[in-house]
Amino acid sequence: MSSDPSRTAAPPALWTPSRERILRSNLVRYEHWLSQRRGLDFHTYDDLWRWSVTDLDGFWSSIWEFFAVAPGPAPAPTLAERRMPGARWFPGAELNYAEVALRRRDQHPALVFGGEDAEVGTITYAELRQQVAAAAAGLRRLGVGRGDRVVAYLPNVPQTVVAFLATASLGAIWSSCAPEFGVSSVVDRFRQIEPTVLLAVEGYRYNGKVHDRRDALAEIRGRLPSLRATVLVPSPVGEPTGGDAVATWQELLAGEAGEVAPEPVGFDHPLWILYSSGTTGLPKPIVQGHGGIVLEHLKGLSLHLDLTADDRFFWFTTTGWMMWNFLTSGLLVGSTVLLWDGSPAQPDLLALWRFAAATGMTYLGTSAAYVLTCQKAGIEPGRDTDLATLESIGSTGSPLSPEGFAWLYRHVKDDVLVGSVSGGTDVCTAFVSSAPVLPVYPGELQCRALGAKVEAFDEQGNSLIGQVGELVITEPMPSMPLYFWNDPGGERYHDSYFSTYPGVWRHGDWIEITGRGTCVITGRSDSTLNRGGVRMGTAEFYRVVEGLDEVADSLVVDAGEAGAEGRLLLFLVLRPGVALDDELTGRIRAALRSELSPRHVPDEIHAIEEVPRTLSGKKLEVPVKRILAGIPPEKAVSEGALANPTAIRKVVALARRDATN
Repeated sequence: MSSDPSRTAAPPALWTPSRERILRSNLVRYEHWLSQRRGLDFHTYDDLWRWSVTDLDGFWSSIWEFFAVAPGPAPAPTLAERRMPGARWFPGAELNYAEVALRRRDQHPALVFGGEDAEVGTITYAELRQQVAAAAAGLRRLGVGRGDRVVAYLPNVPQTVVAFLATASLGAIWSSCAPEFGVSSVVDRFRQIEPTVLLAVEGYRYNGKVHDRRDALAEIRGRLPSLRATVLVPSPVGEPTGGDAVATWQELLAGEAGEVAPEPVGFDHPLWILYSSGTTGLPKPIVQGHGGIVLEHLKGLSLHLDLTADDRFFWFTTTGWMMWNFLTSGLLVGSTVLLWDGSPAQPDLLALWRFAAATGMTYLGTSAAYVLTCQKAGIEPGRDTDLATLESIGSTGSPLSPEGFAWLYRHVKDDVLVGSVSGGTDVCTAFVSSAPVLPVYPGELQCRALGAKVEAFDEQGNSLIGQVGELVITEPMPSMPLYFWNDPGGERYHDSYFSTYPGVWRHGDWIEITGRGTCVITGRSDSTLNRGGVRMGTAEFYRVVEGLDEVADSLVVDAGEAGAEGRLLLFLVLRPGVALDDELTGRIRAALRSELSPRHVPDEIHAIEEVPRTLSGKKLEVPVKRILAGIPPEKAVSEGALANPTAIRKVVALARRDATN
């Protein structure tokens, strides 16, 4: 793939941290600790990163001790087996995620929550401990013990956090889906792990409407034969009533609780089960452990996002996305975690920005798609809301374009760290991240995360600098999956990450690592646009197309097969009142020709109502391509994994219609 020669020299920085901000950062505090305790001194972030991915034992034991995960020195050995897959971290060590998350016991706000009803509520750390203790006692009365699976069909509300911490405290295993998930999507995930208890709502509010889920919930319960009990959490459809094998949230918390006492479990004891998008076959149940998540999230939230006990941390997410798990881990560093339940655009696109102002938010996390939506809507959050407390903005889900960076600095706040980050559900973190001591450049991710040996590989497995290659991880990380559920031989796990480069994790993204240590993600490597031998990631294509005011969203598909170039198809969601006429089509083609290459001008351009996406918001370039190549739709994509199943059928029908004309 080609690279941008302009990235070898630093472009003008959009933001540079002040000396005061650098000196008060957790990262500098950690470097001072390393100097005093370990006799290690680093002159640059890159020096620190190289040590962190070379001396894995030294780095990860320092994270344990710096954050005082448990009293005394870190257990030894740190890494018993340095290999992938199969790395063994801290064998013999015991801890519990809930114990670390609930170390704070004072009246400081732990959770601040709001939503479309505009009411903001607060739960203190002391109150959170009490509720977790009561919920744990209630789950224990329902027969939940170590290793049992507790699942949730809940929105992003305080009860979900309480139930998760209670589950973790018992050594049971947590898994969740958002209530907008369809029945098949929920059953496809939960039935694989045979849960014993389900926590659920009978309805939820989104975009100004109440969505009744009572019939869906009844079907879900009927299709999960392993369930012993269901706990109903209050919802907009009314107060739930108990019954046979059904308890209310109030009943769960009503018994004698006492003090919360999380059970010590092994470092690799399962904490939660996340899921791959499941676009082909059943979603893969990804099991991650207490110890790996505690260490990774302490590192990421404190050293990279620079969160402290005084911060108010927010990320817009549902309970069906790994960012909910990451957000909840703000409790590990004693921060106040901010929860939003509902649409980010209700009653209008200033909703989240008003929530930021009302709650004194210091860190606002969102997605590149949301930033683009705000940009195209022409809103002015910095003018219309009070964002005085906001210090950082995080973006993930897809690459944030240079225009997105510029909009945030121009229309939100000029003195703020904009951190575009990239990682995945697979490790429940970002391995290309932000850092409070580094400048921000347009379209670039600031750095490779500490402890994450991210490299760009060519097809022969050679490491590249200044060129685009496959994003790989060449050393183990503690939060990598322990295993996939119901994969005893580890074949699905191996095939998912290690089949291309033996012993090396291939993530499936294109990345360029610049000579300055910054990174550029250019899209999924399995959806590459290969035109006349010139390969390009879809992110570069979307940047051009979605930069036009008339375009609200887009999907590009290269229908070519190996060894043969096929049609390049572009599907557009246009803004209301815009028509796909010859003038607009001509401007789109001209923009792509001048900004990308003549080879990347689409053969066909179609207007559609919505882009087909997974439940986690990913565009479905690859399944569309597979269907057009002749793979039966039911094998190319699992309908239960889709947020809008009819959208992909309409896209495929349009493409096939024009192919026959």
